[in-house]
Amino acid sequence: MKITFLGTGTSHGVPSIDCMLSGYSLCRKGVCLAAVSDPRQQRTRSSVLVEYSGMHVLIDVSSDFRTQALRERIPKIDAVLVTHCHADHISGIPDIRSYTAHRENPLPLYGSDESMSAIRQSFPYVFDPTASIGGGIPHLSTNPVAGVFPLFGENITCVPVVHGGLSGSFGYRINGFAYISDLKSLSKDSVALLEGLDVLILNCLREAHTHSSHLTLEQSISLAREIRPGKCYFIHMSHDIDYRTDTAKLDDGMSFSYDGLIIEI
Repeated sequence: MKITFLGTGTSHGVPSIDCMLSGYSLCRKGVCLAAVSDPRQQRTRSSVLVEYSGMHVLIDVSSDFRTQALRERIPKIDAVLVTHCHADHISGIPDIRSYTAHRENPLPLYGSDESMSAIRQSFPYVFDPTASIGGGIPHLSTNPVAGVFPLFGENITCVPVVHGGLSGSFGYRINGFAYISDLKSLSKDSVALLEGLDVLILNCLREAHTHSSHLTLEQSISLAREIRPGKCYFIHMSHDIDYRTDTAKLDDGMSFSYDGLIIEI
């Protein structure tokens, strides 16, 4: 299994527009200014591409999907797993049309019933049979899932997570790999679904100040210690995470991810 980190940032991305407009005074660690010349500090919105059995499975279609697809030269997409319906995780859907133009069947999107409903409401023209097709409408199908479902010869496990007020927010597990980009907490049942992982990709929003729907660095480290994967890569990071100085705070086997990082399991 090959995993490409397409984006590793929050909904603001890094550098953030807010920080740039303030003359970078909002950035207490100088990450946004460093990102001007340091590619590892440049974080587009979070998403990964998972390749197995010759298939390409995208997890989330971020606001920066077009940039990510061009940068990584993604040759095809065979399915999309949607973690939740916040804009930074689904607003790239219009740009996925290029990957559906020559498909015989619609490109399948999978996620909670809440996420699938939100996508249909957010992009009604995509699913309206009376809409003018032209060249701008992706050919998609929405497929509500829960529990465990098969995809290209592997079982995908939906891992329910607590993320703000969303009732249908998921992480996903495929064999020894799991991806959880946005969460505040996990139930004991969800933690049990993550036993024996080789690789965990986990939310880590920032170091300073707690957040109502995301983990801080300390909380992310604590949860990773509880789950005990072979390797843990942190994702969905704001400009308050600086890999140059904050890496020293991590345990062995933990790393901050960066856009374009490729790992194999």
